[in-house]
Parts: sequence; structure tokens; C-alpha cells
Amino acid sequence: MTTPCIICVAITGSVPTKADNPAVPTSISEQIESAHEAFEAGATIMHAHVRNDDETPSSDPEKFARLKEGVEKHCPGMIIQLSTGGRSGAGKTRGGMLPLRPDMASLSVGSNNFPTRVYENPPDLVAWLASEMKTYDIKPEIEAFDLSHIFRAAAMHQAGDIAETPYVQFVMGVKNAMPVDREVFDFYLHTVKRLFGEDTPWCAAGIGPNQIVLNEWAIAAGGHARTGLEDNIRLDRSTLAPSNAALVKRAVEICEKYERPVATWQQAREMLGLRKVA
Repeated sequence: MTTPCIICVAITGSVPTKADNPAVPTSISEQIESAHEAFEAGATIMHAHVRNDDETPSSDPEKFARLKEGVEKHCPGMIIQLSTGGRSGAGKTRGGMLPLRPDMASLSVGSNNFPTRVYENPPDLVAWLASEMKTYDIKPEIEAFDLSHIFRAAAMHQAGDIAETPYVQFVMGVKNAMPVDREVFDFYLHTVKRLFGEDTPWCAAGIGPNQIVLNEWAIAAGGHARTGLEDNIRLDRSTLAPSNAALVKRAVEICEKYERPVATWQQAREMLGLRKVA
């Protein structure tokens, strides 16, 4: 298989702290350094959240702006994908950073259960976030926690609410949401290809120990892979991951196993239809 594999690194998230793993980057400077190491290891997309000084989640646009500026300076060409996830804010505060015009932003198009709460994505908020992304020329990454989310993304695409072809990411292994199930994964992939076309780019993310499972499934099936300390803080049951770069290197090794070249940032931008950079 010769299609280059795009590796996304989710560097921080909203949940893991330094008490869980000291390598989790929570300050802006740590995040920039961690993104740079991951970029050099082979990651071409940085999925980013920001934190307050006490490590609690934040949706502060100023923090996102400093992170974006630093990554653009130290990782030229890297695709910057900002999170509009619900743990760091409520309502339209979740999209307060979109005027910064990142290359991409996450878009959850439906609600689902999380370990201790309902992850609420009401239709009016989803519509507003999608509209903001169109306004600022931001490519959404559809985070599909459920099969219905793929169909919802297709309906939004047909209605013109999502420009061009959506980039769908299957998220599996969140407690109380979709478990890691190979038959479900295969049906997700079949559904994306049926609704959006055989050549539609897609990605997969697995939570905790399932990260490496989904990396392998996605890479072997011709998709793209997400890794990083947001989703998984360990290399194995007894070993904490020393960095985001270490998890990226593991994904690169899986690419080598399946003879998939790792996409350069130029290739990744072309495959995803993103605007060019100098």
C-alpha cells in the first residue's frame, strides 16, 4: 500500500494531568516543545486543547493564539487543529478560537455518553460551529463517537453546511460510548466510503490501551492514525509514555510494518485539501 499515512498527535487533551504522567504538556511552552518533537518524529497534524495554570481545561482564545503562533514558528507547515470539545467550555465559548483561522478544528456532530457525563452537542450549537468553520475557511474533522454521527455529517455535507468532503475520525474505546469492536470499525469504514466516496480520507482514534489497536487497524486499512497523550498516557501496562513523540514513533513503526510511507506535511495538506503555506 503506497498511500501516505497522516499521523495526528493529540498532545494534551482536557483530562490527563502531570499527576497521571509528568510528560503531559500543560503550559503553552511545553505544548509547543512537545508538538515540535512530535512533528520531527513524523506527526503532521497537531490536535490541541489548552489548560489553565492549575491544569484545568480552558477555552481561552488568547491561549490558543499563543499556542498557534508558537507551533507555526517552530513547526512550519504542521497542520494545526484546534479542539471545540465540550470539556473546556459551554455553548459558543467552545468556538471562541475559530476566528484565529486554524487549518482544522474538531467538530462533534452529535451527543453521546462519556465516562461520568453526557457529552452534549445540541443541533443548534453544531450548526453554529460548522457555520463558523465555513466562515473562517477551517476544515472540520468530524469526531464520530457513534454511527449516527457519520450519517449526520453526510446530511450536513449534502446541505452545504460542511464544505468539501468531511474528514471523519472514528473514536472508539471511550467508556459508555462505542467500544473497540472490529466489525463495527469495518462497518464504519464501509459507511464512510458509501456516503462520501471510496477515496475519502478518514482517521481512527483509540482510547487508552486501545490506541495501538486502532492505530494498527487504521494503518492496515489505508486510513490515517491519531496518537498522543490526550488519549493514552502509556506505552504498555507498566510503562508511562515518555513523550508524545514516543507515541508518534510507535505509529511510524506500524506504518513501516504495513509498508505505508508517513505523509509529509505537504502531502497531508494536499490530501486534506487545506490551504497552502509558504
